[in-house]
Amino acid sequence: MVDNCMNYLLSVTQHKVFKYYSKLLERQGITSAQAGVLTYIWSVPDNKTTPKEIGKKLHLEAPTVSGILDKMQKLDLINREVDPDNRRIIFVTPTNKANQMKTSIKSTTEEMNQQVLKDFSSEEAELLKQFLTKLIHSEIK
Repeated sequence: MVDNCMNYLLSVTQHKVFKYYSKLLERQGITSAQAGVLTYIWSVPDNKTTPKEIGKKLHLEAPTVSGILDKMQKLDLINREVDPDNRRIIFVTPTNKANQMKTSIKSTTEEMNQQVLKDFSSEEAELLKQFLTKLIHSEIK
């Protein structure tokens, strides 16, 4: 039965959330992937990280990260800077334009979270987050 298949349940759920979040983010002219990258960059010291760290945190492959960053750079959302001490390392930082969007992106994410979790009690919502986090960190390869 498809209703007992974890892949089905997670895929359909993710698709619904993705569509809703994408629609909300259209107001800022960015994608959910771009919002995720910016949110991660804002969470690290000095708002400075590497493509490798972005991929690790967001569970994305290097070519995917590179494509997202290329588009973000064209939209003037990020800067790429070569590390003067090691030219093989590229640092990614948000631009002033991106930083001006920070509050709006945060409130959009909160709006999405509220909508997604509206039919759950606070205890159920917390349990759902814990279960999903546990799946993310599980040994499924």
